[in-house]
Amino acid sequence: MTTAVPDSRIPAAVHRRRWVILGVLMLSLLIVVLDNSILNVAIKTISTPEPTGLGATQSELEWAINAYTLVFAGLLFSAGLLGDRLGRKRVLLGGLVVFGIGSALAAMSGSPAELIVFRAVMGFGAAFVMPATLAVLMNVFERDEQPKAIGIWAGGVGLAIAIGPITGGVLLDHFWWGSVFLINVPIVLLALGLMIWLVPDSRDPNPGRIDPVGVLLSVVGLVLLVYGIIRGGQLADFTDLTVLGTIAAGLAVLAAFVVFEKRSDHPSIDITFFRNKVFSAAIGVIGLVFFALMGVTFFSVFYTQTVRGYSPLQTGLLMLPLAVAQLVFAPRARLVVDRFGNSAVCTAGMTLIAGMLAAFAVLDADTPIWILEVIFFFMGMGMAHVMTPLSVVIMQALPREKAGSASALSNTFRQVGGALGIAVLGSVLSAAYRNDIEGELPAGAPHAAAESIEATLGLAARLGARGEALVGPAHDAFLHAMHVTALCGAGVALIGAVAMAVFLPGRTKGGQEGKDEPELVAADQ
Repeated sequence: MTTAVPDSRIPAAVHRRRWVILGVLMLSLLIVVLDNSILNVAIKTISTPEPTGLGATQSELEWAINAYTLVFAGLLFSAGLLGDRLGRKRVLLGGLVVFGIGSALAAMSGSPAELIVFRAVMGFGAAFVMPATLAVLMNVFERDEQPKAIGIWAGGVGLAIAIGPITGGVLLDHFWWGSVFLINVPIVLLALGLMIWLVPDSRDPNPGRIDPVGVLLSVVGLVLLVYGIIRGGQLADFTDLTVLGTIAAGLAVLAAFVVFEKRSDHPSIDITFFRNKVFSAAIGVIGLVFFALMGVTFFSVFYTQTVRGYSPLQTGLLMLPLAVAQLVFAPRARLVVDRFGNSAVCTAGMTLIAGMLAAFAVLDADTPIWILEVIFFFMGMGMAHVMTPLSVVIMQALPREKAGSASALSNTFRQVGGALGIAVLGSVLSAAYRNDIEGELPAGAPHAAAESIEATLGLAARLGARGEALVGPAHDAFLHAMHVTALCGAGVALIGAVAMAVFLPGRTKGGQEGKDEPELVAADQ
């Protein structure tokens, strides 16, 4: 007799403590997500001139966020394979150590350039943490419990989004801006201790070889593409030859990456996975969700702090409904899917996200703040009913031994989507703002003064009484730019809703999953 499920390869002792292990994995996940959610509240403070902040421009802020995201996304392929090859626990521990060191260095940054570099170090460590948490989860839970476990794991993202802005606000009210990074260090130390004590190791008995050429091509392609987009927003001119050339070069390198991966006998990513329309649609929509989320978070911080005058702590509290909705609904999304099917639930969720993004277009400087709270709550509800079902579809599409690769794919599209969301929507925001504010600036004003509302208000402060006339036009220009940007994000989310309706069949377990099950069981044995 055994306490594990029949035909299980999960040891009985591990099976008994699986929920405790999930808690430890969520703590590791918390660190990675917490960092970005804290930074979202701190970006205005970091953009403030020294000694309060670093005086970072909007493009430098975008790079401070995207340096982390691009390294993270670029290395996820290899991180997943390394976890499958060397052991997920070992890779997870190493990633936590690097992330902790990067956090300490970022806290001590003396310039925007240093912050960007150390954020990249943090991204390097995080790349080995995120996929390992899902991969371990898939190896300590049986298939029938995996949807519930993934739902709780996804709810952990909501918890981190809730804790991050509030923690960041409290820290910024009492300490210097670097404290938002230093707070990661004690959490890392706690996670390391619990990980060593409780979490079992696992690996793929037949792992693939590492693909350094593929990794290099993916990182270079993503960096060129995102740099071109950010530069276009900075110049407010996407027809500039340097902008077009950089974007074209990035797309060319990414195309070369796809061709190389198709021909390689040890690819970082198996391109054949994407022949499955359901799998491709799920992966793509995850990217679109984070495209919208990261983009709206980026501009909403400037709306609440700069236009509405709320403090970092108050801004964090204002974002609480978004996080609470995810925390509450993500673990329960599987029950809705069981009743209505993946297609109906995910399509409704993406449509709700699109509607809430469009609702940002009605916000003005004096809109009752409860309206923003309602928008955030329903956006979180929509995300919970998209991310959890899609994560289950993706993670169960590959055999358990390939859990690291499946997790890496899912997280890569999350991070790439987030990076492009910040780059594209941030550039739309910057270009729309510049077009409106340039006519209001005094003669001889520096070019950078029109890049963002913070730059304009900084110029107004230096001009003294003469600059007071700039404050109103700056707020008006930002609000118009925010409305344009929100509608662009809503359009992207609608594309995702259409993709879910078309490519994700509304089948129950006996439908789509039943169709795939024989092949997956065979591969898993």
